[in-house]
Amino acid sequence: MTIARPVEEVFGFYREFTNLPRFLGDVMQVENIDAATSRWTIQGPLGLRLHWTVRITDARANDYIRYETVTAPALKTSWEIRFAPGRQRGETEIRETLQTPLGGAGRALLALIGKFPVQEMDANLNRLKQLLETGRVTDLRHAVAGKFQPPV
Repeated sequence: MTIARPVEEVFGFYREFTNLPRFLGDVMQVENIDAATSRWTIQGPLGLRLHWTVRITDARANDYIRYETVTAPALKTSWEIRFAPGRQRGETEIRETLQTPLGGAGRALLALIGKFPVQEMDANLNRLKQLLETGRVTDLRHAVAGKFQPPV
């Protein structure tokens, strides 16, 4: 995904995890516990609210962030977000890699409950792009119903 903003801006926005609910489709709230640990509230299937503790495992400014869930070790999920200068000045290329518990079997189980990780990651990155480029989110794919719609 290419975002028409400088790497420093995109990385800084993403690194402040309290910004994540502004574009992640099922993350409703993030509370920082310390510099590397945060508590996430996720809206799951059937409207269930789940809480995860997430820890940053490694980061290099303007290059990458790696983080993982630590709440349920058997269900550990990890992410790597890569940031690189785009082809044009002031652009950022961003790429997300996700490792789910149980590998392919875990992804298949997620699909059974309507969670398709690849499509969800694409929608999330597209919303990040929209938010940073236009200040608003219009992509409603793979998001909690009503989350990004303006109040009526």
